Amino acid sequence: MSSVDELHGNPHVDLYLKTGGEQGYHWNGTEILILFTKGNKSGEERRHALIFQPWGDNAYLVVASKGGTDAPPAWFLNLQGDANAEVQIKDERFAVRARVATDEEKPAMWAKMTAVWPAYDGYQTKTTRVIPVVVLERV
Repeated sequence: MSSVDELHGNPHVDLYLKTGGEQGYHWNGTEILILFTKGNKSGEERRHALIFQPWGDNAYLVVASKGGTDAPPAWFLNLQGDANAEVQIKDERFAVRARVATDEEKPAMWAKMTAVWPAYDGYQTKTTRVIPVVVLERV
C-alpha cells in the first residue's frame, strides 16, 4: 500500500477521491483540497484533506495548524523535506510547489484563512509555535 490513508483509513479522503470531490469538497462551511506529499522518512505517498482558499490566479493557501499543537502536522514536515507535491481540487489533480508565506504576505493570507475557519486564531493562542500559512503554487 502506498498511502497512509490506505493503511489507517481516512473516510473523508477516500470518499473525496472516489467521488471526484462531489462528496467531501464541502465540509463544515469550508472547501477542502487533498494534498499529496511524499513521506519525509518513508518516501511513500501521503494524502491529507485540508481547508483551503485560492490565492491569486495560480496558488492555494492552507494552514499548518494541527489544531494548535506544539508540533507541526506531518504533511508540513513532508513539504519541508520535498516542496514538490500534488493537489486535488474536486476531480482535478495537479502539481504544486509549496512555500511558507513571507512575513509580509502572511497577515493578508491569515485573514483570508481565518475568515473561513476562525478557529485558526484560537489554535495560534494554544501554542508558542508560529503557525505557518503554506502557499501551494501550481507548477
